[in-house]
Amino acid sequence: MGEFDAIRPYDDAEVPAVLARLLSDKAFLATLTKFRFPRLANTFGWFLQPALARKLRKEFAGINSVATLQDKIEVYVDHTIERATDGVTYAGVEQLKSGSAYLFLANHRDIVMDPAFVNYAVYHAGLPTPRIAIGDNLLQKPFVSDLMRLNKSFIVHRSISGRREKMAAYQLLSAYINHSITHDTQSIWIAQAEGRAKDGDDRTESAILKMFHMSRKDEPFGEVIRSLNLSPVSISYEYDPCDQAKARELYIRATTGSYAKTPGEDDISIALGITGYKGRVHVNFAPPISDQFEDTKQLAAEIDRQILTGYRLFPVHYLAWAQWSERDASLSVPQAHELFGAEELAKAKAEWETRLAGCPAEHRPYLIQQYATPVRNQYRIKAGLALP
Repeated sequence: MGEFDAIRPYDDAEVPAVLARLLSDKAFLATLTKFRFPRLANTFGWFLQPALARKLRKEFAGINSVATLQDKIEVYVDHTIERATDGVTYAGVEQLKSGSAYLFLANHRDIVMDPAFVNYAVYHAGLPTPRIAIGDNLLQKPFVSDLMRLNKSFIVHRSISGRREKMAAYQLLSAYINHSITHDTQSIWIAQAEGRAKDGDDRTESAILKMFHMSRKDEPFGEVIRSLNLSPVSISYEYDPCDQAKARELYIRATTGSYAKTPGEDDISIALGITGYKGRVHVNFAPPISDQFEDTKQLAAEIDRQILTGYRLFPVHYLAWAQWSERDASLSVPQAHELFGAEELAKAKAEWETRLAGCPAEHRPYLIQQYATPVRNQYRIKAGLALP
């Protein structure tokens, strides 16, 4: 058994067997049938599931590597993106070099689509897609684990409770990330913090930066970071399909002090994140960190600066800022009509009003906060001010 077998993605030799297992998995076929035929799945599932399995077995016959599997899946990914967005743009991908591996440290808004959009950009640039960090809390069903590990995902053990066990898990994770980049020349995508930034406040957790160094503690921190080609990535959604659910959670946390997820809640978020309307999406790749940072606090501040300034603000963000009761009036933030054309702004206003109207009154401040916070953060950085 290899050192990283418990967490690594599946390799090429494992692909045929895992595909066969997936296409015989009743839970997977039921989920796929419900996604593909939402109105018919309950009544005709007995017929649709085996028919879909036969179709997929035929379509995926002969797939014997991760790369060929991703080539096959990319058609579906492109179709999903086309249906759920008004277009995807990206910047900075041209500076990524073939034959080099990168540590893509990204802000985190959507469970599946954040890495999917990074993959989309990298794949269409003709470069190998990164290996993707995914928390074990999202892999409760065996078929989900199989699906993700087939698609170059590796497991981050977040559900471990013991301190010693946690340290061992982080040590292994650190070793795997370093091995992937410096030995396998395979890029990595990982979120800048554990969990999505549901309030729109994208900040880098120092603990994640410490983890990168854990397996190479005999080397200077700054040199380890430079060797990983750490590239801060900003992903900006014009509209978040899960914004209402996030507002609800933020409200409950604010009023009760805690929030407990219901069973299957992550599955709902994943499905909505994939299929829900996002408007325009922008992905920005900052140049790899080249300065020598000797501690995690300094590095986190620089990563935050790059992610927040690389974040594309859409009209809705400025509309939310104008309505935010907690906005800082001393910040020099232009009004939406000063930045955007009348037609674009009218469309944004209509969509924003629809979202506000569909949100319970007590949740609305938290909906507004999600869209306004990136404005505050970006303009504070532009003004040379510290983030609150």
